[in-house]
Amino acid sequence: MISKLWRDLTRYALQWLEHSRRGSASAAVDRCSRRVDAAGWFDWLTTPLLSKRRRAPFWLLAAVTATGTLAMHILIPVLPLAAADFSVSRRAIQQAITLYLFGIAGGQLLYGPVSDRFGRRPTLIAALILYIAAGAVAGWAATIGTLLIARVLQAVGGCGGLVLGRAIVRDSAGRGEATSRMALLTMVQSLAPGVGPAVGGFLGAWFGWRSIFVMLVALGLVTLAGVVLAMPETTAARRSGRMLRGYPQLLRSRTFCGYLFGGAFTSTTFFAYLTASPFIFTDMLHRPATEVGLYYLVVLAGVPIGSFASSRLARRVPSVLLLRATSAIALTGAALFFAVAAIGNLTVVTVLGPMILFSVGVGAASPVAVTAAISTDPQLIGAASGLYGFMQMANGALCTLMVGLIPADPAFAAATVLLAGLLLGQSFFLLATRPAFR
Repeated sequence: MISKLWRDLTRYALQWLEHSRRGSASAAVDRCSRRVDAAGWFDWLTTPLLSKRRRAPFWLLAAVTATGTLAMHILIPVLPLAAADFSVSRRAIQQAITLYLFGIAGGQLLYGPVSDRFGRRPTLIAALILYIAAGAVAGWAATIGTLLIARVLQAVGGCGGLVLGRAIVRDSAGRGEATSRMALLTMVQSLAPGVGPAVGGFLGAWFGWRSIFVMLVALGLVTLAGVVLAMPETTAARRSGRMLRGYPQLLRSRTFCGYLFGGAFTSTTFFAYLTASPFIFTDMLHRPATEVGLYYLVVLAGVPIGSFASSRLARRVPSVLLLRATSAIALTGAALFFAVAAIGNLTVVTVLGPMILFSVGVGAASPVAVTAAISTDPQLIGAASGLYGFMQMANGALCTLMVGLIPADPAFAAATVLLAGLLLGQSFFLLATRPAFR
């Protein structure tokens, strides 16, 4: 009986060991499968579904970059319709633009370090999903509060394209080629402020103001599909550790700060003129309001012209020389406009002539400045792009504020801000490009 009991115990022990061994093997297989599934999910986030592209198609970069700026300008013509729908004041509905500017400025500080840490492609996919979802909520908003919250979230999602578009261009091209591609991207991006209000006005007149968000969501879905199918991951190496550590490191660089502040003061000081231009033409020159939009487009057309010229010259002219020459053109336009405003010799020609020269210089200098700024540290391209975009928007908001605070007529106030901004820009460019003291 003892021997039988011993045999039974031995048999049960062997069966238990065999079961444990098989269970361990099965668990190992399950863990391996989970790792494979996770890797597959990660590969989906980092690799285009249709091809192993090393460079994003330019049309897709243009679409990604235009998402944020288009959504800002396209709503302007239908603000009165939205105000009537919600039964709110003009000041209340204008917050849909003001809060959007705050969202697009602050959001740019987020995407740069996040994309340096986790990659451009996953970050861009997340930004576009937020942009699409917020646009859908804005289109269905039943109250002004819901609309304003959705606009802030839409701005945070849309500004991801602004930051990451610049970073992707710099990731996937050499210094000279990056400047050329950045100039073409700036040229395409500058069309949004001109095309957006025209499209928004048409949609609002024929289909109601909510149709604008239907179009934005549709374009967002097309852009998201393009990113998933054809946008490669361009980050060479991802950083570990605290994501915001890159900002203090960048701000300690004399070269980066020179390009950062020089680029901001040169480019978005333009907002001072845009804010004052309706009052210059209607109140001071007594032109009909129907002509103001035309004058706006004439001046704005100089930006893509300058960007195109910069793209052609980027590979032939050293970047420092190109930056100094193009920013000097913008400074000349600002100085001429200041002289005209100071002596009071204001006509449509004397206002538009200097401002066209100014906008051509800005359009040519901006891509050179942004390429130089985000090339300062190859490990912090995303953070540099985000900080650069934030500084641009912050300077633009400050310039619009300064025009209203200067106790002078709109033309002289705008000309003063333009000239001061361009002089500061030139000073910072000299700081960035001069040799370091030894």
